[in-house]
Amino acid sequence: MMKIAVVVGSTRPQRRSRQVAEWVLSRAVARGGADFELLDLADYNLPLLDEPMPPSMGQYSHEHTKVWAEAIARFDGFVFVTAEYNHSVPGALKNALDYVYAEWNNKAAGFVSYGSAGGVRAVENLRLITAELQMAGVRAQVALPFATEFENYTVFTPSDDAEEALKPLLDQLISWSAALKTLRT
Repeated sequence: MMKIAVVVGSTRPQRRSRQVAEWVLSRAVARGGADFELLDLADYNLPLLDEPMPPSMGQYSHEHTKVWAEAIARFDGFVFVTAEYNHSVPGALKNALDYVYAEWNNKAAGFVSYGSAGGVRAVENLRLITAELQMAGVRAQVALPFATEFENYTVFTPSDDAEEALKPLLDQLISWSAALKTLRT
C-alpha cells in the first residue's frame, strides 16, 4: 500500500493550511487506495537550514535533520498544501524541502494551494523546486481563492468545484506514487 503524506506547508500563526490539509486528508482517507497521513511542518520546528554539508551528500549532522529525513523517507508521495506568500511558497516549506535530498527523489507530488489568486503562483514555484528534487508533479491541482473558499477569509468552506478538483489530483498522485516506487526498489 502506498504511503502518502499531506504536508501542512505553513507554520505561521493563524495559518489556514491546517484546515485545508485536514480537508484533503479526510477526502483522501475516504477515497482509499493508499495510507494517508498528515505531516505538519510546525511539528518539526526546523531552524533555517543549518547543515554544514549540502543535502545531496546525505551526511546529516543534526538530530532535527535526521528526524526530518526519516519522516520524509517513509512516504511514496506527497500532497503539498501551500499558501501563497509574495507570489511564492512560505519560507518554512522551502526550508523543509531544502533540508534533505535523496529522501524526496522519485516520489510523486500533488499541489493544493490557497490565497488571493488561489495560490497558483506558489504552485508554479513549488513545481520547479520539486522537479529539482527529482519529484514528479502530477498535472491536476487544486487552487482555492480566499474570496470563494473561505468564509470571512478565515474559515475554510470548500465549494463543490474544490471537492471535484481534488478527486483527479488524488487519482493521479496514487498512480504516480505506485509507478515511481519501482524506481526506488
